[in-house]
Amino acid sequence: MLSQLQTLVREVDGRYATDAELMFLQNYLKTARLRFSAYQKIQKAEKDIIQQVKSKIKATEPQLLRHGKVDLSVKWQRDAVRGLRYCAHALLVADEAGLEEGFLLWFQSIMRSFKAQPSCNITYKVMQDVVRQHLTPQEAELFCPILSQARRLLGQ
Repeated sequence: MLSQLQTLVREVDGRYATDAELMFLQNYLKTARLRFSAYQKIQKAEKDIIQQVKSKIKATEPQLLRHGKVDLSVKWQRDAVRGLRYCAHALLVADEAGLEEGFLLWFQSIMRSFKAQPSCNITYKVMQDVVRQHLTPQEAELFCPILSQARRLLGQ
């Protein structure tokens, strides 16, 4: 929404916006309460969400949290928290394009340089499952596509 709002401001400079140009705002307002609610739930449950994701990965793919004898779980957790927060922000402001341009493409290059795509793929897949336990189905319907976008970009 923020990207769309900036574009709208540039395009309607000196004139009134048309109904069609304002449609994205109307669509945002229809989901605003769900977005606020989901954002607050994610914020409050962040520690639990990350811990549950980590536990599931440890149980099913423990090699993702290690590189030889080196424990990568602290770095993994820092990256997972960062990703969850950026995705939650994109949910709140309905700006998946901004998420991709401002965070995901940058983070993708870092993850590729460390060959961490398999870890990202599993992390965001599991995160979607865990988040569904903390949100209503309607909230998850708004948030999980954002996590899926992160998985697609970071996991390839």
